[in-house]
Amino acid sequence: MRILRYKNNEGTYSLAALANDERVYDLPYADFLELVSAAEKAEITPLNHVQELIAGQEPQNATFGELELGVPILAPEVWAAGVTYEKSKEARNYEATDGKLDAETFYDKVYDAERPEIFFKSTAARTVGPDQPVYLRSDSNWQIPEPELGLVLDKNGKVLGYTAGNDMSCRDIEGENPLYLPQAKVWKNSCAIGPVILLADAVEDPYDFDFACRIYRREEKVVEGTANTKQLKRRLDELVDYLAKDNDLFDGTVLLTGTCIVPPNEFTLQDGDRIEIEISSIGTLNNPVKTQKSKITAAR
Repeated sequence: MRILRYKNNEGTYSLAALANDERVYDLPYADFLELVSAAEKAEITPLNHVQELIAGQEPQNATFGELELGVPILAPEVWAAGVTYEKSKEARNYEATDGKLDAETFYDKVYDAERPEIFFKSTAARTVGPDQPVYLRSDSNWQIPEPELGLVLDKNGKVLGYTAGNDMSCRDIEGENPLYLPQAKVWKNSCAIGPVILLADAVEDPYDFDFACRIYRREEKVVEGTANTKQLKRRLDELVDYLAKDNDLFDGTVLLTGTCIVPPNEFTLQDGDRIEIEISSIGTLNNPVKTQKSKITAAR
C-alpha cells in the first residue's frame, strides 16, 4: 500500500492511498503524519488502518497518472548517507584523484569504517516532488542525479515508509575538496522525493528493491543504469542509529541511504534534461532539469 499527496479541486493537497491495482482511494487526512498518528491511537498499523478506511469505498474516477502530485511528505529535514555502495566509492575516488585512482583515499576509509558518512541534505523548502524541476547549480560544470532509497522516519527513528529520492550532486565541487560537501549537495531544488510513500508494514525485504535511473535529453534516453539494494554495504538500521545518535529527530524526517547508480564520468546534466528514478514497488520519480541564475552579481 502506497500513500500520496495530490492537489484537489480546491487547490489544496489531500492524502490518498494507491492500492496494488493502481486505483486511488481518498483518505480523511491532510498529511502522512496524521495518518500515522491516527493508526497509533487505534493501536493498529498504518497499513491495517488504511485497509479499514478504504474497505467498501469506491476509488476515485481519476487515475494515478492523471493526478497532480506533491511531495508525499513535507519532510522537516532530509539527511543522506554517502559511500554506502561500492559504485559510489569508486565514483568519489575518481573525483578525488582526477581520474588517476592511484592511491587510497578517505572514501576508501569511510567505506570500510565503522562510522558511516551522514550529512545534511535538504529542508522542506528546498525539496521538490514529482514532475517539479530540480535545479542545476550555477557554479558547477559536472552535475548528476543520485538515485536513492529514502527512509521516512518518526522522531524515535522508526521507519514508517520508503520513498524514492534524488540527491542532486556536483561532482567537481566535491572532488575539489571534501570540505566543500555542503555546497556540492545543498542548494535550491537540489533534492526530490516521491512519488509516493510505500508503507513499511507492506515491505517484506527492504534489501530487495530494484533501482533504475534514466536520463533523457530532448526525450532521447542518454543514460540508463540499474541496481538493487542487495548491493548496500551498510544495514539500514545502522544508518538510522548513527543519524539518531545524540541528535533530535523530527517526525517525518527522510534519510536517503546512498546511491548505487552513477552516470558515466564524462556525463553532466544540462538544462532541459529529464530524470526518472524508479524503485520497484514504489514507482517512478520524474523531474525535469532547469538552470538557475546565480544570485552573485559581482566578485567580492
